[in-house]
Amino acid sequence: MRRCLVVGNWKMHGTIAAVDDLVAGLKHELNDDIPVDVAVCPPFIFIPLVASALSDTAIAWGAQDVSEQVEGARTGEVSAAMLLEYDCRYAIVGHSERRSCHGETDADVAAKFIAAQAVGLTPILCVGESLEQRETGRALEVVEAQVKAVLAAAGVDAFATAVVAYEPVWAIGTGKTASPAEAQAVHAHIRQVFSAVDAERAGKLSILYGGSVNAGNAAELFAKPDIDGALVGGASLKIDEFTAICKAGG
Repeated sequence: MRRCLVVGNWKMHGTIAAVDDLVAGLKHELNDDIPVDVAVCPPFIFIPLVASALSDTAIAWGAQDVSEQVEGARTGEVSAAMLLEYDCRYAIVGHSERRSCHGETDADVAAKFIAAQAVGLTPILCVGESLEQRETGRALEVVEAQVKAVLAAAGVDAFATAVVAYEPVWAIGTGKTASPAEAQAVHAHIRQVFSAVDAERAGKLSILYGGSVNAGNAAELFAKPDIDGALVGGASLKIDEFTAICKAGG
């Protein structure tokens, strides 16, 4: 049985005061009895603050990106080993904003995935199609290619300690959401890609949905057989919304 996982991606939001409030709200609303796994991914600069505040809770934390390099002349980048110093559990790789704004290729994403796993972090591999790709009937093809690029580089066994997140680009931050049926179709296809290589591994793989997930649609999304949780953007900055999403996975 795959346990539901809800991850909050705070993106480039926050101040010390705002992060303090968010963390306090999470600690108040989400206790050890909640029947889902919960994690938050703040901006790099706030990871130490979050790590300190959440160290005595069941809530995990991670990073929104990670360098593919171990160390060196990489101004502005953060290595997987550095993240591990602050007890990060997760690292998001391949988010569409990194692919589009920073030109990250499938090969770049695969390298980051491998770098994260090399030190014991759990990569959250983001895949998803643009609106144009969906409208021209290429959604499954695009997502499959993004998944297979990492499968080819890391191997199927690497996904024993990894998560996949399907985030249709056209639904991120737009208020639009793939219908539960549309999301399920892509999740099922992703699982089938893995099943063709290793059916047992495919059955255990957690596949999250991301793209304007909110308290109103979470339960219906989570009810689908291949949707195992959510990677939440804007709603993760609102305590009431985020905790409602988490509780919908119970």
